[in-house]
Order: sequence, then C-alpha cells, then structure tokens
Amino acid sequence: MNVLLIYPFFPKTFWSYEKILELVNRKVLLPPLGLITVAAILPQTWEFKLVDRNIRTVTAAEWDWADLVILSGMIVQKQDMIALIQEAKQRGKRVAVGGPYPTALPEEMRQAGADYLILDEGEITLPLFVEAIARGETQGEFTANGEKPDVTITPSPRYDLLETAAYDSMSVQFSRGCPFQCEFCDIIVLYGRKPRTKTPEQLIAEVQSLYDMGWRGSVFMVDDNFIGNKRNVKLLLNALKVWQADHGYPFTFDTEASLDLAEDDELLDLMLDCNFGAVFMGIETPDTDSLEVTKKFQNMRSPLLASVDKITRAGLRVMAGFIIGFDGEKSGAGQRIVEFAELTAIPTTLFGILQALPNTALWHRLEKEGRLHPQSVNLDQTSLMNFVPTRPVEEIAQEYIDAFGQLYEPHQYLDRVYRYFLKLGAPRVQVPFQWPSGVELRALMIIIWRQGFQRSTRWQFWHHLIGILRHNPAVWDRYLTVCAHNEHFLVYREIVRQQIQAQLETYLAQDQSSAQNSPSLSAV
Repeated sequence: MNVLLIYPFFPKTFWSYEKILELVNRKVLLPPLGLITVAAILPQTWEFKLVDRNIRTVTAAEWDWADLVILSGMIVQKQDMIALIQEAKQRGKRVAVGGPYPTALPEEMRQAGADYLILDEGEITLPLFVEAIARGETQGEFTANGEKPDVTITPSPRYDLLETAAYDSMSVQFSRGCPFQCEFCDIIVLYGRKPRTKTPEQLIAEVQSLYDMGWRGSVFMVDDNFIGNKRNVKLLLNALKVWQADHGYPFTFDTEASLDLAEDDELLDLMLDCNFGAVFMGIETPDTDSLEVTKKFQNMRSPLLASVDKITRAGLRVMAGFIIGFDGEKSGAGQRIVEFAELTAIPTTLFGILQALPNTALWHRLEKEGRLHPQSVNLDQTSLMNFVPTRPVEEIAQEYIDAFGQLYEPHQYLDRVYRYFLKLGAPRVQVPFQWPSGVELRALMIIIWRQGFQRSTRWQFWHHLIGILRHNPAVWDRYLTVCAHNEHFLVYREIVRQQIQAQLETYLAQDQSSAQNSPSLSAV
C-alpha cells in the first residue's frame, strides 16, 4: 500500500510568522505531529510519503504513486482540506480523513466525498480502518464510541517523513486531555478531562530520535495542558533533566500550561532545569465575571498579575491568550485586555473573538438558547463570533480591532517587550556557547537594519537594547528574537483590521436587509 499523507494549508494566523521565518530560511513553525504519528500506527509494511501543503504543493508524481490518500487537519484548515479531498477523488484515489476537524464535523467530510472517516483518537480507530482495508472494504466510518486510548501504547512518530529543514521547531506530545471544564474549550470534548500521559521512557525515546537525526534547537511540547497530570509530568521532567544535561542541552522546550503552574514551585523549577523557555497560557480575560461565566475557575484562585509575574521572574517567558465576546461582558472589555497586557508587559498576546466550537458546552448551551448561527462552521482567528452575543456585534468587533491595533502598535509593542525582559529571570541552565550560523547572522543584521535604522522605532530600539545589555544581559538573545516578532505583527495587525471590518460590513448589511424585509408591527 502506497500511502500519501497530506497536511492541508493554513490561512494566515497569529502564529504563522511568515516574515520572521523567511529571515531564517524556514517555511513553517511546526510539523504535522498527528500525521507522522498516524504513519507510525499504521502497518510498517506500507510505504509512506508526506506532503505538508504549508511547505509545497503535491506533485503529479506523488498523486500517481498513491494507492491511498490520508488527510488530517483542524477546522481552520477546512477550505484546503475539502479541496484536497475533491482533487484526490478526481484523480481516482481513495481518501481517508481524520483529526480534530473530521471528528468534530463528520457530515462535512461525508459531503466532501471522503471514503473513510477515521474519527476520534487513532490508537483505537486506525486498527479498525486497517482491518476494513484487509477485508477489501472501499468505504467506512470508524469511531471509538467514547473510549480513550492508553497513550503508553503510542509508537514514536515517524520524524523521518518530514522535510525537517523547512521547520523552525520540532514537536513532541506527552499527554492528552485537561482536568478543567472551560465552557468554550473543545480539548476536553476531543480528549477528555482525565489527562493521559506517556511514560517518561517513551518521551525520552522520542527526544532521542530527534537528537539522533541531527535536530538541535526548539522543541514544542504540544500538550494542550502540559501540567494537567502534575504527578506524571514531574516524573518525566526528572528524567528529561538528566537527559538534557547528559547531551549538553541540545533542545529548548516550549509548551502550553494552565496558570496554576505558579502555585507549584517544584514543577516550575523542574521545567526550568529542563531548559523550558516559554509557556503559552490561556488567561482569556481579566474580568472575573467572564471567567466565572465560562467556568475558567482555575484562573480565579490566585491573582492573575501575581501569577504571571512569578512565572516570569523565575525565567519562563509567558505567552498569553485572550478572548473577547463572553456572555454578560461589559463594554470596554478590549481596552481592559490591553491594560492587563501592559500591566504584565506580556509581549506575545494572542487575542481572538470567542467562537462556539462544535460539541463544546458553550455550543450546546447556545444551541439550546437558539443563539447559534445556522451557517457551516468555518472558524479562524479573524472571524466574527458564530453566535448571537449579549452585546452588539459591532461593539465587540470594533473593540477587538482597536485593542489588537494597540497591542501591536510598533512603539507600544517594543516598550512592552523591553519592560518584560527587564524582569524575565535568567536561563536556569548554562548552554555551551555556539557561534551563530550564517543564516542566523544574516537574520540578526536584517532585524538591526530594519528596526534600528529604517523604522520610526530606531531610537527606541537602540535605547532598549542597550538597557537589556546593561541590566539583564543573560536574556539578550531571547529579547532580540521577540523584538523580531514585530516583523510579523506589522503585517498581521492590518490583516486583522481589514478582515474583521469586511465581515462586519457584510453582517450589518445583512442585518439591515433582514430588518427591511421583516413585517412591521402595524402589518402584523
């Protein structure tokens, strides 16, 4: 069986970072870990080729070679995924689909013409699919019926299938699931509220395989909440700490975790000992009423500002997620998020409009209340909400545009980066010095030229860089990296403004048309 694995194209997002990746000759931030794990679970007597559409297109020779095409993706990749299904069918290929998007909205996959729907988690459903193939079945749907697999049986991903030179970071996964009950989150729907973990030995073997293939640098721990099972993650970190030291700290790890990390000193220390550099945290909003409405109770146990500050001063850079559009939200929510970001000085602040994701508690509540929009789900980070909010859509949209514009206004952004890195703790481990590569030196020179000479931020850039070198020199390289992110946000903030304004104009026009076509009270 010749199997062509295809990862669909992503639209431009907060995390696409094209302008920065260009500087270091990379195409994409992260590889498709799900697909290379699928390749590891399927029979190893099969032949595999992988094409990441975010790197390049599928060649005619690859299409011809394939007996079977397998696609996996998220809802944000919907448009390209459907187009790929249709192209594969036109070429006479059998198509199997899986991952978060098909699992959440299988009917859309049926309508698109997929032959096999491999839903839920692959450790359970991929063997069912293989059995069906062996029986000669040309179509089918395979589900886990609520069962969650033991991930200690998950094989090491097929990293050998990747075009590794195109990626800025590699990915590993230790756990699935999250113990919390945030109303808007689909992670607990897809993977459950009981975090399941691999063994430390499994994860170390995956890290070793990356090391053996020559990878050095950034590795992203893709767990949706890395510290969901604190006991098991401490066992892993104790083993990883030894491995990193024995190998001269070849990797810097980043991950996602809940804010209660600030309450566990041992866990925070272990992460720093393993050379974790940054952590993404869903802060969502500084409004406690909204946190309570959305059941984000873990962010209400300790003061938000104090928690962020503690993690920062320890030496772990916080990246924060914020959301606007919660039920009962008061006017000015966007500005309050900006003020919170300025108070904490968090540079990287992912900011989006609330979406009701399929089958979440929020989705079911809004559906029961008759507030979900009937159109098909097509969500990305520049979409208006797909439900009727409790305050005017135009007010939320304008607050979002204004707030995003403020957060990534170049002068304001550089000021925030400077203030944050003045208090960021120095790296816990001493990594052996390595001379930068030619590509890295070129990227550094371009950033210095653009931000230090060409732009209106030039005096600010030099003042802040000298300040970091004087007051916190241990973080200077990380500081310049985050300054470079401004290259992306200069472009992306304009994309956000244009796309939200265009959607808002369409929404208001439709709303006005509906009002004009509705019967008047006198007619009734």
